Amino acid sequence: MCLLLINSASFAQQTKQVFESPKMKEAIAKHKIVAILPFNVSITYKKQPKNYSAEGNRQQEIELSKNIQTSMFTYLLRKAKDYSVSFQDPEKTNILLKKAGIYDKLDQVTRDTIAKILGVDAIVGGDFKTEQTKSEAGAIALVIITSGATGGKTGDGSLVMNIYNGTDGELLWRFTKTMNEGLETSTDNLVEHMMRKVSRNFPYEK
Repeated sequence: MCLLLINSASFAQQTKQVFESPKMKEAIAKHKIVAILPFNVSITYKKQPKNYSAEGNRQQEIELSKNIQTSMFTYLLRKAKDYSVSFQDPEKTNILLKKAGIYDKLDQVTRDTIAKILGVDAIVGGDFKTEQTKSEAGAIALVIITSGATGGKTGDGSLVMNIYNGTDGELLWRFTKTMNEGLETSTDNLVEHMMRKVSRNFPYEK
């Protein structure tokens, strides 16, 4: 299981920003199916761990990227009756992206092109960035199985969630949240905390 170092209380304490395009309401009224892309993940360190591996760090970022994507789909599926659209299964999304040869090149493809490949009306994507302060080997750790508390703040992070219109790739909505990290929890909990904050502003909420 992918573990994160997130303090749920910190979400309420840190900065939240919401952007809505003037065209958002008109555009989302036409949406029926929405795809969730793998999130862009960046894990950095203020002081590099002794046994740091660039390749290992990259693998952690890739794993966390997929885990956030899957956890978000699970959350949205669980509350499907609350939303005006349905969400494409990430497994189908990723298979179609790989078949098109763009799974590892999403930053090089326009969002309307991706939506066409996936056969959806809109795309949800985002970024999760964290800078760890601990230099111990075990703190490589956004993706290491551990237990118990970390003993205080271990880093800073930011989470961004975007919705793009499928027909023209235009950004319709953006939710940005900065946070302090402190306690270990699962990717599911990270998404749960984020979506609780998003829910009041999430445009697909009925």
